[in-house]
Amino acid sequence: MTMPEDHIARRVEINGIVQGVGFRPFVYQLASQYNIKGNAANTSSGVSIHIQGTKKNVESYCRDLSEKSPPLARITDISFYNERLNEYQDFKILSSKKPSVMNTLISSDTSVCDDCLHELFDPHDRRFKYPFINCTNCGPRYTIIDDIPYDRQKTSMKHFAMCRACQTEYEDPANRRFHAQPNACKACGPHVSLFDNTGKMISTSNAIEKTATLLKQGHIVAIKGLGGFHLASDSENDRAVVALRKRKHREEKPFAIMSYDVDRIREYAHIEPEEETLLTSHQRPIVLLRKKLPNVISQAVAPRNRYFGTMLPYTPLHYLLLSHDFTALVLTSGNLSEEPIAIDNEEAFNRLSHIADYFLTHNRDIYLRSDDSIVKRTARATRLIRRSRGYIPVPVPLYKTVPPILACGAEIKNTICLTKKNQAFLSQHIGDLENLASYDFYRLTIRHMKKILDINPQIIAFDLHPDYLSTRYAQEQQDIKKIEVQHHHAHIVSAMTENMLDDQVIGLAFDGTGYGTDGTIWGGEVLVAEFGTFSRVAHFSYVPMPGGAAAVKEPWRMAISYLYEGFGDGLWDMDLPLLREVDHGKIKIIVEMMNKKINAPLTSSLGRLFDGVAAIIGIRNKNVFEGQAAMELEMLADKNINAVYDYDWLNEDRHYIPTEPIIRGIVKDIKQGISPAVISGKFHQTLIHLFVDLCDVIRKETGLNRVVLSGGVFQNAILLNGLIMALEQKHFQVFTQALVPTNDGGICLGQAMVAAAVAS
Repeated sequence: MTMPEDHIARRVEINGIVQGVGFRPFVYQLASQYNIKGNAANTSSGVSIHIQGTKKNVESYCRDLSEKSPPLARITDISFYNERLNEYQDFKILSSKKPSVMNTLISSDTSVCDDCLHELFDPHDRRFKYPFINCTNCGPRYTIIDDIPYDRQKTSMKHFAMCRACQTEYEDPANRRFHAQPNACKACGPHVSLFDNTGKMISTSNAIEKTATLLKQGHIVAIKGLGGFHLASDSENDRAVVALRKRKHREEKPFAIMSYDVDRIREYAHIEPEEETLLTSHQRPIVLLRKKLPNVISQAVAPRNRYFGTMLPYTPLHYLLLSHDFTALVLTSGNLSEEPIAIDNEEAFNRLSHIADYFLTHNRDIYLRSDDSIVKRTARATRLIRRSRGYIPVPVPLYKTVPPILACGAEIKNTICLTKKNQAFLSQHIGDLENLASYDFYRLTIRHMKKILDINPQIIAFDLHPDYLSTRYAQEQQDIKKIEVQHHHAHIVSAMTENMLDDQVIGLAFDGTGYGTDGTIWGGEVLVAEFGTFSRVAHFSYVPMPGGAAAVKEPWRMAISYLYEGFGDGLWDMDLPLLREVDHGKIKIIVEMMNKKINAPLTSSLGRLFDGVAAIIGIRNKNVFEGQAAMELEMLADKNINAVYDYDWLNEDRHYIPTEPIIRGIVKDIKQGISPAVISGKFHQTLIHLFVDLCDVIRKETGLNRVVLSGGVFQNAILLNGLIMALEQKHFQVFTQALVPTNDGGICLGQAMVAAAVAS
């Protein structure tokens, strides 16, 4: 067969998330559109395509490959090679090439697509109201994968043999369900069941409709979703929400809520265009939205908070449930506070039967739990507060190739990181490593990610803190190079990595707790940092942290510490609300602990300063969840205040920032009857002015003009916005975090890159 002279042939190699996301059907249909002959096959790196046709059609085909790829595909590399013409008769999808080393990427779990949603509510469709409808453009991925390569027998769908109709779809390259591994229908796939909390099945013809009725009656229902169980209640039913709080032992931390569509969310929250884009994205995160006042949502959903954490449905089951005319449902993680979310049916009954009245379960296994992601629009960017479902395991790109590294993360908001060539893979949110259940989940996540990403680490990176479970895990590993990384250095390098910075920077690392190289607790740090090293050029002066970890939960302890630091024994003559509320006997014990240096470690933490100020001005003496006092101090602040308290720093071998002038100014304002809102506003402005001035001095000392902001305190929008604007007005280049959390959920990325630099 002779080829026309105007025909050319090319081979295209594509790497990235291109398997299990409808890429080969897209390639096939594109070939039909441009009359292209050839073939395509999955490989260990992605997809390999051989094409030939007219030069015009081949070039159009190659252009559309990247410009019009399926919504879940993510091309990280595409290469074109000229080939000799071959006698192809048509375009075929070939069997996958057996992989030796897996380099292709795995897609994240994705919300139900518009096409499947239309079928879900179409009475004439064979999947009408089927709660597990999906296609290659949507549905579960990461949470159902047991091993690689990604095919049905390596997922929790292996227990469900496809019926003839589903198998036909699965094998048809022109069908959007071609090789959709979770493909199923009512005849052959998973199904839902409803039980009471004793494990007795509820006899009903429609378990989802019955669940909706139970929720409207005020019951609490445990619902098995995509990455684990949620505990659900009607968000308008105050009694049900309060009962859920009591049973779950979650006193005041805000609950997330889910509404059927954006119009329903607009009934109780303000939505900016960028926030609507986030709500409707295929990741479907929880988006923090400003409350509308008044609203119909129970005040117990998010007490003393200006925001609702709101999301749209991301599974067909959610849509079917919310179609029963709810304004919103509370959907909080199915666990007791501080425990991992439940994923197994039997586990859920054992752990949640004292919380939930009923259980809506299904028989598709979840292999790896994954909490909902949380995002917020702040300072001109979308910022991840918790990076989990929908974003995992999409990698963070690195500016250079690094060895395979396991970074173990921190103690709080733990995630782990694995590196492979020029990519970093962060795990889903694991949580606080404070109990055996969390630690078991931690180790399972490491094993699972190493397996499905085909990574065998040569280096393990971990925090300096000797008592972190993540550190203990690292120290127990054999035959692997171990590298310790200081907590705040990791914070700054995490932000540097995200922003592709590789030279020295001024780093502002602000958080609650981080083990310092001198054995004290850091958290209000100014560093001059690069990947392999750092120097500490400024920090808050040390104050005692009476009771150690108890001071984190009881901010009044830090208030006494700062007051005693500023006034000494004059503390006893003060007329402050705090000193009237707290028993003087307890205060005397705290002072004695500080004087005798008993269980009163020193700290330079800005997070603890926020706690202390919140208690001094009467906002909160006890935290019932991490960062509560600091969050409420931010929520209270008058944003129109420009005044500041006195501040200064002492110049020795580094800059020491005393807290005494700030605390004295706050106490003076309290005595003069200044409102807490104004005091909070002045406190925030003081920090902004202080650190801008200090950065200016450090710039003159070092010549550095790039400032990197990282650490949990930068979840404070007033401080983040204020510092960015003020630093930019001083002509600094300012870099922040958006791809990974600025809190400890992003610290593993910094650990990995510090280790890579140290090992090189």
